Amino acid sequence: MILLRLLVRGVAALVSLAALVGVVRLVAPATAADGTPPGAARQLAFLRTALDDGAGEDAQALFPEGYFFAHVLYGLARVELGMREPARREESSREARWALSRLESPAGVAPFSPELTPPYGVFHQGWTNWLRGGVLALAPADRRDPVEVRRFAETSAALGAAFDASATPYLAAYPQQAWPVDSTVAVASLRLHDTLLPPRFRGTVDRWLDGVRQRLDPRTGLLPHRVDPATGAPAEVARGTSQSVIHRFLPEIDPAFARQQYLAFRDHYLTTPLGLGPAVREYPEGLDGPGDVDSGPLPLGVSLSATVVTLGAAQRHGDHRLAGALANYGEVAGVPVQTPWTKRYAFGALPVGDAFLVWAKTARPWVPDTTSQPSLSAGVPFWWRLPLLSLLVAVGVVPWLPVLLLRRRRRRSAPAGTGPAAAVGLLP
Repeated sequence: MILLRLLVRGVAALVSLAALVGVVRLVAPATAADGTPPGAARQLAFLRTALDDGAGEDAQALFPEGYFFAHVLYGLARVELGMREPARREESSREARWALSRLESPAGVAPFSPELTPPYGVFHQGWTNWLRGGVLALAPADRRDPVEVRRFAETSAALGAAFDASATPYLAAYPQQAWPVDSTVAVASLRLHDTLLPPRFRGTVDRWLDGVRQRLDPRTGLLPHRVDPATGAPAEVARGTSQSVIHRFLPEIDPAFARQQYLAFRDHYLTTPLGLGPAVREYPEGLDGPGDVDSGPLPLGVSLSATVVTLGAAQRHGDHRLAGALANYGEVAGVPVQTPWTKRYAFGALPVGDAFLVWAKTARPWVPDTTSQPSLSAGVPFWWRLPLLSLLVAVGVVPWLPVLLLRRRRRRSAPAGTGPAAAVGLLP
């Protein structure tokens, strides 16, 4: 009986401790509008080690762009950390260059076709050009490597020429396959070019925006998930996995149009499954569909990957309450493991997931916004934590009920004249 009591109390204590940790993670700041988001530098330290140990190759076995994403997101997060902390710029620049070299390595281009225009397709060229521009952005204008400047100008020119020659705003990422999100990243890189170097792509960008506005998803009014590669006509309804990335880059292209699109995205895709916290649906409200390698499983219609990436989109749009809510929710559900030097989520089982998360948490503008945007209403109410806090408190308290019941039963079953009171002569 003594062993049973000790076991029950031990289990109760462990569960209560876990619930307490959850409460702390739910309320402690997990993002930073300025400065470094908590834990970001340690996440990047873990990621670099994981990439050296083959995490990119492991990710490639999971989906076609796994190797590429693992390295490009690491490089982009390094750039953004350097933008936030000038003292880290030299380290960030070195690491971003290392990631860039991996994108252009045989393993980095292997999944893509050199026969496309531009070579290897708009997915590979767009993300690579964005990172290349980020490397330049870390250096003062008078100290930039002329070779890197020339390379960025050349690849931007190739992208611009491809868009100018296309009958559709959406270039192919793979033969006969086009996704608007990929072209959005590429066009953002042209806007970054015009910020860092003498401008030359204003007309290309304007024509692209006109073409996009003419080909929106009729159900949601958003950029569609997939399009006809020849005409750019919508071929699939807007989906959370691509929308979460689009809304990270669209503000770099046209802030006013981006704001309209982001608000529509929130209306159609933001949800609170079981009332416990914000999440992002893969399909718009009222429509269900199958998951795939990008979205993962869709419990209650929610895409985990879209939810993670939306954190960065919200932060980029200045929707800081939603960004903080998504980050805090991730601190509870993501089971982070920390050391003084590293931080990883889900016990480090899927480093490419850590790459997406740290890229989301470090989100910041790269192209200055010269427009005057109205203030953005909060994406979630101020009391969003209360249901989850109540659940955590209940989880922490419930395991102690058996302990109390055992104690009460023991007191009832104790014979009269026994116990501590009788031992000192207080009972007859």
